[in-house]
Amino acid sequence: MTTPRLLATLLCAVAVAACEKNAVQVLPSDTLYTSRIKFFNFGVNAPGVNFYADDVKMTAVLSATGSEATTGVAYGGVGNGGVYSSIAPGSHTMTGRIAATTDKDLPVATITSAIADGKYYSLYMSGFYNTAAKTSDGFVVEDAYPEEIDYAVATVRFVQAIANAAYPLTLYAANTTTNDTLVIGTAVAYKSGGAFMSLAPGIYNLFARYPDSTANKIVRTSVTLSAGRVYTVGARGDITITSTTATNRPFLDNTTNR
Repeated sequence: MTTPRLLATLLCAVAVAACEKNAVQVLPSDTLYTSRIKFFNFGVNAPGVNFYADDVKMTAVLSATGSEATTGVAYGGVGNGGVYSSIAPGSHTMTGRIAATTDKDLPVATITSAIADGKYYSLYMSGFYNTAAKTSDGFVVEDAYPEEIDYAVATVRFVQAIANAAYPLTLYAANTTTNDTLVIGTAVAYKSGGAFMSLAPGIYNLFARYPDSTANKIVRTSVTLSAGRVYTVGARGDITITSTTATNRPFLDNTTNR
């Protein structure tokens, strides 16, 4: 690549990072694509993985030696520090591949998804890791939050990644100051995401329930939702676990989209 062309590419990447609160991971390409994707490892008991789109590695973890770590994106984690990665529009075969030395680069989850130009997405490794077959489930949802930022409200949606939930789950948010309780969209089935909705900024207790039930299946307290920000609350884990400390307990993850 010539020096002027390299400089132009670098300036383009800097400009995008400066305009977005969530900086973009740029693919090794001359083109800065307007489509974006995040990668979550919500596969219960799954190993740490690196995520790929076709043969392009989209996530990796740097070790203290400067080499790629063998830990990858661990269970409950999101790739690239939670920032979106640039991805070309079109159909892609996404894989989560083992990052450890043993079974290095073995695909444990394979998800084929169409990526539209200019849209944002999240990929979830989900369900339960099969230790014999060395496989896990997965799915992709579009992150269709409003393009215009409303600095008076927080914007939130719910994604359901718990495979053994007996019914779809509904997410509720209870404001700890006003005691107002809001329903975040409608009941969401496994491998699905609800619509983004607006609510007043504040500190909330979040809880998920089965439809027509008053029993909380998952609870997370004191979650700050700030004005002008967009959030995804993702349900992961094993719905049958009652321990409050077990790694695979049902859990509500809160990740900032913007």
